[in-house]
Amino acid sequence: MSVTAPQGFEAAGVAVGLKSTGKPDVAVVVNRGPLKVGAAVFTSNRAKANPILWSQEAVRDGVVEAVVLNSGGANCFTGPFGFQTTHQTAEKAAELLGVSAGDILVCSTGLIGTGDEVFRSKVLTGTEQGIAELSDDGGEAASLAIMTTDSRPKRSAVTRDGWSIGGMAKGAGMLAPGLATMLVVITTDAVLDAAQADAALRRATGRTFDRLDSDGCMSTNDQVTLMVSGASGVTPDPDAFAAALADVCQDLAQQLQGDAEGASHDITIQVINAASEQDAVEVGRSVARNNLFKAAIFGNDPNWGRVLAAIGTTQAEFDPYDVDVWMNGVRVCSHGGPDAPREDVDLTPRATDLVIDLKVGAAEATILTNDLTHDYVHENSAYSS
Repeated sequence: MSVTAPQGFEAAGVAVGLKSTGKPDVAVVVNRGPLKVGAAVFTSNRAKANPILWSQEAVRDGVVEAVVLNSGGANCFTGPFGFQTTHQTAEKAAELLGVSAGDILVCSTGLIGTGDEVFRSKVLTGTEQGIAELSDDGGEAASLAIMTTDSRPKRSAVTRDGWSIGGMAKGAGMLAPGLATMLVVITTDAVLDAAQADAALRRATGRTFDRLDSDGCMSTNDQVTLMVSGASGVTPDPDAFAAALADVCQDLAQQLQGDAEGASHDITIQVINAASEQDAVEVGRSVARNNLFKAAIFGNDPNWGRVLAAIGTTQAEFDPYDVDVWMNGVRVCSHGGPDAPREDVDLTPRATDLVIDLKVGAAEATILTNDLTHDYVHENSAYSS
């Protein structure tokens, strides 16, 4: 599994002391070709980290030779020094790989606002060591090196008619649209050009990662990269490739949801019979970001009134007195009023399913979120201490 499952890719994960735990903290993923196609999507936060600023420019030509990723420091709001660090990281990788620095993407994750000569030295050392240790089974080590508050690595892979897709992800908090505090690298040995890769990636992320809204907070460092080696020699049907890519992205998104900081419930919010997909997404997000609803789920309280109150803040088309709500298969609200008794709902399982029927159309959308817990507050109140 992971990024070295498809042909044409090597990876490594090494420890250079960016993490106080001594665990791996720098990862490198290299495309050996024959194609060197790449595409990426980035956080929509206006406050962007230095690696994002670099990678946004580097990917414009649709060529990506490698990605260097570090945990243990976000390299965000570190000024010109921080951007120089990112630039030097790309230059170091390019020198060792014999390619152009403009074809190297860089990703960082960790605490914002920290960075010094020691940080730079360790990132550069990790880049050098990672490239020295590249192998075609290094995907698992790479997936470990990008973890921060994650409790486990996230990996996924699928194989279709002679071609494969593999991926790795990190993220356990600040999971919100515009991506999460999320770094994702996806690889494929299918034959695609840059335009096809970009279109497929945007289509897949738009309905997977961008609908993961764990805590309503948007990171400065989010990046999802797709690298195409073409090593299988197979040109897939565009729809078949798009579906397989969406499967990998959805699998990784659900793994991110399941490892969200402090969460005790994984909540799937399905909005059905909306006037438009946009309305369905807006309604789902309004519930996913409602702290009263999320706190109720943490307390195993099927408080459907908080659902109606949340969707009432949207501009979506619906009649609040003609909405049905199901919680874990029990219709607790019908036509905007009480239905089955609340005690009929069992919210003790971690998996929590919420269905909202707007009854005004045929569109639908699904949003993934989590509950709001004491552990989430504790972990994020002590993150930098």
